[in-house]
Amino acid sequence: MTAGPGRDCDGRPMRILFLSAYFVPEIGSGPHLAYEFARTLAEWGHGVTVVTGFPRYNLPEMPPEYRGGMMREERMGGVRVLRIKAPNNYGGSSLSRGLVQLLAPPVYGLRGRMLPPFDVVYTVTPPVLMGAAARLAARSGRIPWVASVQDLFPQSMVDLGVLTHRGLIRLFEDMERKLYRRADRITVMSEGNRAHVVSRGARADRVSVVPNWVDTEAIRPAPRDNAFRAEHGLGDRFVALFAGTMGSSQGISVVVDAARLLADDPSVRFVLVGDGVDKRALQEQAEGLTNVQFVPMLPQDRYAEALHACDVGLVTLRPEVRTPTVPSKIPTIMAAGRPIAAAIPLAGDAPQLISSAGAGLVTAAGDAGALAQSIRSLASDPGRARQMGVLGRAHVEAHLSREACVRRAEGVLRSAVEEGRR
Repeated sequence: MTAGPGRDCDGRPMRILFLSAYFVPEIGSGPHLAYEFARTLAEWGHGVTVVTGFPRYNLPEMPPEYRGGMMREERMGGVRVLRIKAPNNYGGSSLSRGLVQLLAPPVYGLRGRMLPPFDVVYTVTPPVLMGAAARLAARSGRIPWVASVQDLFPQSMVDLGVLTHRGLIRLFEDMERKLYRRADRITVMSEGNRAHVVSRGARADRVSVVPNWVDTEAIRPAPRDNAFRAEHGLGDRFVALFAGTMGSSQGISVVVDAARLLADDPSVRFVLVGDGVDKRALQEQAEGLTNVQFVPMLPQDRYAEALHACDVGLVTLRPEVRTPTVPSKIPTIMAAGRPIAAAIPLAGDAPQLISSAGAGLVTAAGDAGALAQSIRSLASDPGRARQMGVLGRAHVEAHLSREACVRRAEGVLRSAVEEGRR
């Protein structure tokens, strides 16, 4: 067994039960952060068991090897993965996604309760009911549980106007407060998120900041002239890339509006990679624009190739987003050594991260003219753009590497276990 940071205070590795709504081979930052977290802890000597569903999120269809049966066990990167059939119909409507988030977590909690004893339970929220699932599994073994809060639900949905029913808002806020009060430890991605969680009832001494990391080995700077450029006929154009989920909170229409303002410059090409509920509307909005092209969602092994092919990575959020979110694509673009052009709310942790690292240009959310100007200025000054990419890469190596961030999270798990033993 590997020695190193994985050992707890008395020299024994921890036995960790990880309940996760998303996991590879599903596509997206959520599934891959979960996998990297579990794999890293396993590499450090911990025994990690993941309870999750059959893969469906961001996949056109379930892979053939997972079809049929109610449960499946496999090993991935030294991690024991237990899959159980749970609602996973991620359709195109908010209702279908909401039903999955309500119905699936209890299944994971019940499955976790059926397993032999662990030292600690860890889960990611939202779905907010993952907290209840973790508590259910933890109580059966009389062990602590740790919640990683990735999104400030329900406030994020209230900001976007997706959740408007006052009764439902009060119900979800009550569930949120119970999660924060009952978790033995909580991790959040930024100081702004920490302040919100504490304001909703969590004890300040039990909330720790653990930024979302990026795998600096898997995503490194590389030449821009690659197979992705050739495949999509990008030539030597200045490529502004948006890659990720095209959902309601991203506000990607500002990218199409910026492209319209730069339509007179044939040297600039906008490439939008991904899928989501807003993709069809974006394609309709971009009709007639020859400087915009759409690419389907890419598997993880080709995602870095798209980043390398771009000259600037785009990050957008709708103006209505008030929660201090830090989109995971920010450190990923920085790790690839590319500058960022962001159109996001100016209050929050994301603009501060980009500006303090010197990794790009930040403009107000929804301001297409300002975003177009950022892209034009970077296209006209490639030396400045390259320097921003260098600074961004240096920042993630120093502060946002997988090892550094997972070590922080491991410390939170260890403190919960030590307190539980006392």
